[in-house]
Amino acid sequence: MKPVRLLSSIMTVSVWTLLSRVLGFVRDIMIASFLGPGPLMDAFVAAFRLPNMFRRFFAEGAFNAAFVPMYSKRLESGDNPEGFASLAFSGLALVLLALIGLAMVFMPALVWATAEGFYGDARFDLTVEFGRVVFPYILFISLAALLSGALNASGRFVAAAAAPVLLNIMLCAAMTAALVTGNEVIEALVWTIPFAGIAQLALVWFAARQAGQNIRIVRPRWTPEMAKLVKIAVPAALAGGVMQINLLVGQQVASNFENAVSWLYAADRLYQLPLGVVGIAVGIVLLPDLSRRLKASDHAGAREALSRAGEISLALTVPAAVALMVIPLPLITVMFERGAFGSDDTAATAFAVAVYGLGLPAFVLQKVLQPVFFAREDTKRPFRYALVVMFVNAAVAIGLAPIIGWIAAAIGTTLAGWVMVWLLVRGARPFGEVAQFDTRFRKRIWRILVASLIMGVILWGVTLILSPAFGVGGWRWLALIILICVGSLSYYFVGTKIGAFHAHELRGAFRR
Repeated sequence: MKPVRLLSSIMTVSVWTLLSRVLGFVRDIMIASFLGPGPLMDAFVAAFRLPNMFRRFFAEGAFNAAFVPMYSKRLESGDNPEGFASLAFSGLALVLLALIGLAMVFMPALVWATAEGFYGDARFDLTVEFGRVVFPYILFISLAALLSGALNASGRFVAAAAAPVLLNIMLCAAMTAALVTGNEVIEALVWTIPFAGIAQLALVWFAARQAGQNIRIVRPRWTPEMAKLVKIAVPAALAGGVMQINLLVGQQVASNFENAVSWLYAADRLYQLPLGVVGIAVGIVLLPDLSRRLKASDHAGAREALSRAGEISLALTVPAAVALMVIPLPLITVMFERGAFGSDDTAATAFAVAVYGLGLPAFVLQKVLQPVFFAREDTKRPFRYALVVMFVNAAVAIGLAPIIGWIAAAIGTTLAGWVMVWLLVRGARPFGEVAQFDTRFRKRIWRILVASLIMGVILWGVTLILSPAFGVGGWRWLALIILICVGSLSYYFVGTKIGAFHAHELRGAFRR
């Protein structure tokens, strides 16, 4: 596979992910405006995090790490990939149905375990109520994730990347309809989530059928293939569980401070934009690509794919991280400060955005480095690294919270991200040069850093000039657009001049 195909595939996923994240911003702006930081928004955030947490634990974590490499190799060799996928699909559905039944019964205990600070006030009962409505979403979105993995393994990325767009479209439409008709916005928001999951599953199911992948529900059976899948998936699921524990530690810390859960949620949504557009897109494309190359013993191609994926990721992520650290206040002011979201909420959220921005390159590099292990069906070492990271995150977040307050949760997340990167780089050394970035990557990374820092200085200066405009109604959007344009153009100009990247590479990717 040619490197440019890797780049164009990443760009395909990134464009759809960007659309999803932009609509997600619209959704979150509406939520912040209609609900505002407070009991309703805190309860919604905590409830919606439950199915998303288990989705990453069961589907995107375990099955992307275990299912995609095994399916890709069977697809490459023609070894009954559809039969294998159908068994995995049916087994996952059975486990998820059992999980949903348990969650419905023990929802109060689940809420207490994930947001203990809510206990004893109105937020607790609201979260239990909302949680029982939204939890079935995990069934539909997890099955959709498995089908998406099968599509990605066969080089078809559009439907899987487009599916999350449906969720945001449906949520925005539901909130708008509730506002127009005078109904409760929160009720419309909560009840739309499971139906959005059904729509996402239907989209990827149809796309898989159109692609000739006849993955269907069959009687679950324990076969040697399923035993191997579970053997690989369990450490990956545990690793994913550890990462979710990190998020829960942050939520537990924040739940003891008024409005902090809402502030961290808003900040999380902002840094998740570049993380999703770049990091997750790279991981989606890179994992099946590395799996097929290693199956074919194409070690030179595997190293080229890894290096170019890392180069693309940092070329797009480092300037975004610098921007999040330099101009968080204008970003939050324009995007969230309206309705029930006040200036104090803006200041607190901007602080968290700056801290998350410092960790953004680490979060993206994890998505690049983890496929090095997963493509080799090695999920045990990432699990051990995740355990170390869990203790680092908990020690920082819980240890610093009594001293510096709720922001300790964001600091713990960022520091843990960089520790994880260090462990992944160190752990990949025994694989040899095939798992190491090449000379071109090492030369360009310093140029990317220089171009990003120069852009940051320019952004800071322009922000000082435009600062009066950020306090004047509709002028805020124009000022932010000017900032984004100035930052993008300055980074592009400096980057091309000093060789951080070449314009013809980007033009070629967009053409394809």
